[in-house]
Amino acid sequence: MSVTLITGAATGIGNVTARRLAGDGHTVYASMRDPAGRDADHAAELRDLAVRDGVDLRVVELDVTGERSAEAAVATILDDAGRLDVVVHNAGHLCVGYVEAFTPEDIEDLFDVNAIGAHRVNRAVLPHMRERRAGTLLYVGSTIGVTTPPFLGPYVASKVAFDALAVVTSYETNPFGIETTIVMPGAITQGTQHFPNAGRAGDTAVAQAYAMLDPLVARNEAATESLFVPGVEPSPVPVADEIARILALPFGDKPMRSVVDFTDSGVEEVNEIARQTREGFVTRMGFGELLRPRRE
Repeated sequence: MSVTLITGAATGIGNVTARRLAGDGHTVYASMRDPAGRDADHAAELRDLAVRDGVDLRVVELDVTGERSAEAAVATILDDAGRLDVVVHNAGHLCVGYVEAFTPEDIEDLFDVNAIGAHRVNRAVLPHMRERRAGTLLYVGSTIGVTTPPFLGPYVASKVAFDALAVVTSYETNPFGIETTIVMPGAITQGTQHFPNAGRAGDTAVAQAYAMLDPLVARNEAATESLFVPGVEPSPVPVADEIARILALPFGDKPMRSVVDFTDSGVEEVNEIARQTREGFVTRMGFGELLRPRRE
């Protein structure tokens, strides 16, 4: 069983995944920004579950927007457990609005959480994984970089950046025996606070200029729900199940990508074409050895 760090585990996918992996026997560090303050109730629920179910589920403070916070969280885990096998990069924030109305500062803040945050955590954990020549980086990405719906522009851009960093980082960590998987959920409207807690564009004057589109934005969540395949539950549970399945696979068998899509949007087909193109290009460059993790 692995020692696993999950970012953004107060609610949603991260929270459900923490519960699932702990139930499977992993030692899980569920991280959240403020477990002693605004996240105190969520932290208490996980600690109570650990006692009640007899699982090794621990809470650690980690704000992915702070380098010192990431370093401190990883140091705590290494002091406690002696190793860190898996990082589940899950922390993220949704913003809804018109692209022009987002100030540069709005977009900087969103990228800071959704893309740069994972990089900060990687910088804290990769020295340990490289030294051990083992580890797994599992990124909770999104199908949104393929489907690209309206009124979510900065969020789409941040998730694409998150995905690209994951791919290129994998080239450089594969030679050290560090595996990478990107799990790409489709839209989720149950069991998460993504839509209710979504941020908004900061330039209200520009947003007002787009007022004629407000009725479309107002039905954005309902429009998303209309895409769901009948009989599926668009909740974090299937995503947590897929993460658990992948982490149980032996070294070398973990997929680079896995899609958990409730809208049947054809993302797998696009991914396969992109994979062939990317791998062919990298191989033609003479860097094909970087495409797969290897263990000496």
